[in-house]
Amino acid sequence: MKCSKIVSFSVLTYVVLFSQSGYSQVGPKMTKADLAGLYNVISTAVPFLVISPDSRAGAMGDIGSATEPDVWSMHWNPSKYSFAKKDFGVGISYIPWLRNLQIKDVSETYLSGYKRIDKQQTVAASVQYFNLGNIDVTNQDGLQTGQTISPREFAIDVAYSRLLSKDFAFSVALRYINSNLTGGVSTTPGELVHAAQAVASDISGYYQKQKNFGGIPAEIRFGFDISNVGSQISYNDAGAKDYLPATLRIGGGTTMKLDEFNDLGINIEASKLLVPTPRKSYTDTSGVIHYYGSADPNASVPVSIINSFTDAPGGIREELHEIMWGVGLEYWYVKQFALRGGYFYEDKTKGNRKLFTAGVGLRLSVIGFDAAYIIPVAGSNSPLANTWRISLTFAFDKAKPQPQAQPQQNKI
Repeated sequence: MKCSKIVSFSVLTYVVLFSQSGYSQVGPKMTKADLAGLYNVISTAVPFLVISPDSRAGAMGDIGSATEPDVWSMHWNPSKYSFAKKDFGVGISYIPWLRNLQIKDVSETYLSGYKRIDKQQTVAASVQYFNLGNIDVTNQDGLQTGQTISPREFAIDVAYSRLLSKDFAFSVALRYINSNLTGGVSTTPGELVHAAQAVASDISGYYQKQKNFGGIPAEIRFGFDISNVGSQISYNDAGAKDYLPATLRIGGGTTMKLDEFNDLGINIEASKLLVPTPRKSYTDTSGVIHYYGSADPNASVPVSIINSFTDAPGGIREELHEIMWGVGLEYWYVKQFALRGGYFYEDKTKGNRKLFTAGVGLRLSVIGFDAAYIIPVAGSNSPLANTWRISLTFAFDKAKPQPQAQPQQNKI
């Protein structure tokens, strides 16, 4: 890949990964309904943190706050680890990126694992690594400088999950984020750039209970996760700081045991970024700038999270546009072979990602394999369009003590 100018890699990364180009005319005396229909994407730094890292969730509409617990729960809802059926698990996942644009050197790798301490407590950790390939640096005139940079981003997470009752668990997680997008290279004279660093935390809860619906045994689940709440991030000492992609997820689901061989799971999830919505502005004939929307781009993180529910220029209608929806189905045969499908929806004014997802899963003893495929809806966009994702997991039970042989007594 080649980059003609390196000014703000946080913005560049966002545009490359998630955004579509769009223009909306803003003028005086616009109603909230008019404003709600304008293209107004929310941007954040380090958007790799919200990429679905595993193939199981990726095949079910990119959701996971209330799906059945697995090794990938670290990203979606660490509270689920308290209900994990195995004592220890680890998984690795690989996600090609922008393959639909014939870019072959951008990808994400994700490693996650958990260990049960006792019946009430579980600890977990993960590493998320995003590789943006190699970029040949050119100056403002488009001439190559002879420099090449290799942008890289990663996050390291740890989490603690605890059962508060037999049906409910709560979790806290901490995250260290490092985003080295410039390699110390800047095309702006005198500008000092560096790797951006931040810390963040998550809180989550998960409820799981066995029920019976019309004679069919079923498990119902509800979960929430508030992730990436932390310090703002900057790539230079003088530049403005950007918000992390703080996100709220709320989901529910059920898995019905149809008979001794067949299980069917249904899951739904809503999610929303908890960061300021960009204001809309226009300049009157006197040269005075007027703003629509109440977002304060310099607000503290706690204030920005609270205001994120009311600061959209288009009012409540635009706030509702900011909610992303996902639904997923999962069918298991003898808990060894799985078929999955799902749908993800994002409003056309907020990025226009509309995706059908599909995938398969296989469990053999301690080993698991999952694959997912993304099918974009016509007219929408996704950096994962027409791309396979693969994941490999290993899960183990605690070794059971072997009974000791009793010594034989000699008969006299």
